[in-house]
Amino acid sequence: MSGIDGAPDSVFVVDEPTPAERPASRRSRRRPKIDTGKKRRFPGLKGFLFSTVKYGSLLVVCFAVILPLIAMLILAFKTHKEFFNTGPLDLPANWLNFDNFATAWNAGHMFTGFINTSIILAISLTGSILFGTMAAYAIDRFQFKGRKMLIFLFLLAAVVPSVTQQVATFQVISFLGLFDTRLSAIALFVGTDIIAIYIFVQFMRTIPVALDEVALLDGASHWFIYRNIALPLMKPAIVTVMIIRGVAIYNEFYIPFLYMPDPNLHVVSTSLQSFNGTFGARYEVIAAGVVITMIPTLVIFLGLQRFIYSGLTRGTTR
Repeated sequence: MSGIDGAPDSVFVVDEPTPAERPASRRSRRRPKIDTGKKRRFPGLKGFLFSTVKYGSLLVVCFAVILPLIAMLILAFKTHKEFFNTGPLDLPANWLNFDNFATAWNAGHMFTGFINTSIILAISLTGSILFGTMAAYAIDRFQFKGRKMLIFLFLLAAVVPSVTQQVATFQVISFLGLFDTRLSAIALFVGTDIIAIYIFVQFMRTIPVALDEVALLDGASHWFIYRNIALPLMKPAIVTVMIIRGVAIYNEFYIPFLYMPDPNLHVVSTSLQSFNGTFGARYEVIAAGVVITMIPTLVIFLGLQRFIYSGLTRGTTR
């Protein structure tokens, strides 16, 4: 734009930097680096020490856990004479010595123990999953008075030690006529499974409510939504509860020992206890019985461990 005399109007002319000058002008605006005079020495030393302590502690814990298992496995293949004349980590002379396993299986009535354990385990897990998922769906999806108080009571019941309630629990079981039956253990395993309900509630919160709303608009009932939408999506949590609760029921000793004293109702844990009297001095037979009871849980855990980690971690994020 020019003025009256044809000269350019300097008011409207802006001198812009050339493209070559722009990077230099931007660099000049940066804050200057302040030299404090301190130089980092051994920049990787802190990370190296942290990794060393972390992995070193893991190796120590793994060694402390695996060493007794190795000693027990070696002991299961030793003879009675080798048990007294060799050390705990000395290898047996014959790795094909299965006499201890045969004695533990036949004389210890391990087959009966596995049958009773399987029956109690199957019914208890089915009841825990069924009632736990129903309770989680109702607590998370329905809004009602006392909902927060109900969740608090669930958590409070999980904190209270079960040993402090055994007198009242024994009286209730005797009053119902369930003493010395498999139903006593099944009722206690299903009715006191608070941890499963908590896991299902946390996982249920990760399922979008929009799925329920769309199904309700299409005319679906809450039972249809629970059975066909919520339950299939809770598969990782269900597998997690099956493993965690299944291992707890499988290893439970106090409830079967107290409520099922009949020898024909012995489970795996109480069958191992019988070795303490009959084979009190033959620890190689006891070790063989322990190895037999470890095989099912080890195989199941290794086969389903990815579902366990998925069910535990997905319940912590939304």
